[in-house]
Amino acid sequence: MRPHNDPADLRTVLLETYAANDPMNQVMLANLNPKAWRAKPPGKNGAGRTIAAIFAHLHNCRLVWLKNSAPHLKCPPALDPYKCTMKQASAAHKKSAAQCLQMLTEALSNDPNRRVRKFSRGSWAPEWPAGATMFAYMFSHEAHHRGQIMMLAHQLGYRLLHPAPYSIWTWEKMWKHAGLKTRPR
Repeated sequence: MRPHNDPADLRTVLLETYAANDPMNQVMLANLNPKAWRAKPPGKNGAGRTIAAIFAHLHNCRLVWLKNSAPHLKCPPALDPYKCTMKQASAAHKKSAAQCLQMLTEALSNDPNRRVRKFSRGSWAPEWPAGATMFAYMFSHEAHHRGQIMMLAHQLGYRLLHPAPYSIWTWEKMWKHAGLKTRPR
């Protein structure tokens, strides 16, 4: 067994953690009341993103990261935040998650010829070297929006069906859902 501070092991754990990221989104999609999908957010004039728009935003941000940081990887089509269905969002998320995992695999590699060397979040932000900070940004961006989705569904009166709100915290299940043979470590 490798020591806990072995860089190869740390890379593997980061990749496993990212692999479990989209299953969290998939659990939310599978347990979301369809009436919540396009419901107007509470507040003045329903300003803000709908749940559909937040899921589209997550997917479309992944596409920006891929196009700017790993242009050699194929991007799935963007989602229209005003027209996409829950089924389309689920399928699109699976595809963009797989490509982002490939991008991170290359970014975290020690291969001197790796193709992913920078992380670009778009023209609005400076580029970073590809690496662990890239992973942290990508994962925390999605976690932030998962929290928004759960709060918005609750505010709209459409709480996620039990056990969805809790199952995103049972990472052992998320690892299995991602097809990983390991467990969180």
